[in-house]
Amino acid sequence: MVFSSQIFFFYFLPLALAVYYGLPRRGRHLALTLLSYVFYGWANPLFVVLLLISTSINYVCGLKIAGERLMVGPTPLDVQVSAAGAGLRQKKIWLAISVGTSLAMLGFFKYFNFAMENYNLLLHWFGLSHLKLETVIRVTLPLGISFYTFHLLSYTIDVYRGQAKVQRNVIDFACYISLFSQLVAGPIIRFREIADQMANRTHTAEKFARGVAFVSLGLAKKVLLANPCGKIADVVFDAGSRGVLDAWYGLCAYAFQIYFDFSAYSDMAIGLGLMLGFVFPKNFDSPYLSQSITEFWRRWHISLSTWLRDYLYLPLGGNRKGVWRTYFNLAVVMLLGGLWHGASWNFVIWGGIHGGVLVLERAHGKKAFYQRMPRPFRIAITFFIVLIAWVFFRTPDLPAALTYLGALFGLATVQAGAGLLAGILYQPYYWGTFGLAVAIVWGCPQTWDWTRTIPLWKTVPIALALVISLTVLMTQAYNPFIYFIF
Repeated sequence: MVFSSQIFFFYFLPLALAVYYGLPRRGRHLALTLLSYVFYGWANPLFVVLLLISTSINYVCGLKIAGERLMVGPTPLDVQVSAAGAGLRQKKIWLAISVGTSLAMLGFFKYFNFAMENYNLLLHWFGLSHLKLETVIRVTLPLGISFYTFHLLSYTIDVYRGQAKVQRNVIDFACYISLFSQLVAGPIIRFREIADQMANRTHTAEKFARGVAFVSLGLAKKVLLANPCGKIADVVFDAGSRGVLDAWYGLCAYAFQIYFDFSAYSDMAIGLGLMLGFVFPKNFDSPYLSQSITEFWRRWHISLSTWLRDYLYLPLGGNRKGVWRTYFNLAVVMLLGGLWHGASWNFVIWGGIHGGVLVLERAHGKKAFYQRMPRPFRIAITFFIVLIAWVFFRTPDLPAALTYLGALFGLATVQAGAGLLAGILYQPYYWGTFGLAVAIVWGCPQTWDWTRTIPLWKTVPIALALVISLTVLMTQAYNPFIYFIF
């Protein structure tokens, strides 16, 4: 189930809110957990089994790391548990079990097919085709496994480091992992960020109203902007041939689609959290206004970039082991970050482009090599680099990416039929949507900032956004969600 669906808005969400607010505080986390399992298992109930297994393993590992006995039933949430009772060796063993099982599950379900394809291809190159592994198994990728795996990893690592309290209440821990507002596509919420909120949080009309605003504006971004831009991008990228103008038009449309698609989901996740009393951190901050790739990663998918920094870059040594080791660490983190997005060499190349530019900027004092240019030029060049990288993110394989790059720079042969694209692409509806996307990307504040206060005059555009979005949602057949597959 996704947020931008009729079943979610007209059935699941009203039911979830009615159940949540109709129960006493003691029963709310259990209700949220069960509702989240329904939400997650809507597409495939077997996904819930995997989630339960991962949750159980990491719950036990967290207790063991903290030197706690395994207990069943509710216990006080405000108890600070000391990890001193567990020997360092035992703590490392249980941390290894937690990290190992989580990564093994992620690796199997996300990369098994990719590994088999590349293994057989490698054998073919070396003339050893007779050693190929022929298998009829095609592993289905469980929804959101990349996100909840990162939640699990951050929890046990933080408990090991002493940066988070261990969660002794299994229901509260399961609620944190499965909470439907951030389960499928983030933001990546660390347990230590909401540990106190799990124990005690406030429910106010102001918080609920801001949550409604987040959800309304997020749905508008998704339905009214991301989906039309996605249609433009799909037509251009799926075409057998396209001209230079069409190629740039389609690529920019994809850049807007993925931004509005994902930031809209983050807005709705933050809004739903507020409606349930939770305050989640900001996940996007006008990333296409960035003046360098370093700044871009401070603004784009903030919860992922900070997670990679704290749990991968810094453990690798960060910038503490010399200049060249710093460059190496940056490159490795971005390559793995690319692979995290999907099992494809194109994602690795996408990460490599960002990693390479980050290295260049680090060598230049964390500044772009075009730093002395006027601000509009710095923003434009950064956006250009991001666009080129998006080509590899969007295309299915390397040949398709190279073909599209050729079209961007007039190096590809344009077939006669390519002119037919204009009949679809340059309609007033798509032009208008594209222009509105441009205006919002570079001229409007973020939802996070705009909803800090909601005076009476803001309720009108918020209500209109919700009504129009729901109306369009009921008639719109094209409604993909990009990050649903990551």
